[in-house]
Amino acid sequence: MEENRARRVADALRDRGIDAHLDKAGVGMYGVRVSVGDGRQAIWGREGTTSLEAEVLLDGDLVGFVPEIPGSENFDEAQVIDAIARADYDEPVARERPTAPPPGPSLQREGGLFRRFLDGFRYDSE
Repeated sequence: MEENRARRVADALRDRGIDAHLDKAGVGMYGVRVSVGDGRQAIWGREGTTSLEAEVLLDGDLVGFVPEIPGSENFDEAQVIDAIARADYDEPVARERPTAPPPGPSLQREGGLFRRFLDGFRYDSE
């Protein structure tokens, strides 16, 4: 996933009350990391594919996954946000709920006052 897109998706998920973070996996590799409870984290978009899928990790070990979502290579950001919000991680092979749960209280965006400084001014502020 492209860095700015991953940042916008993480911000939109945090606005919906979902504990999402920009995931920096290496040089030029970005994704969205979502805390899903019990210490597990779902990593979306880091596989380097154009479609949307995720790995669910616990202490760095793979404990589940979200299979590739059909047609997701053509999703716009709103559809990506909706797909991540609808994911149900209760089983090792996660599934998509028919509808997203109601939004919770929004979470503060990461970085605060120094956000653009910490990220090296690589994007426009909103």
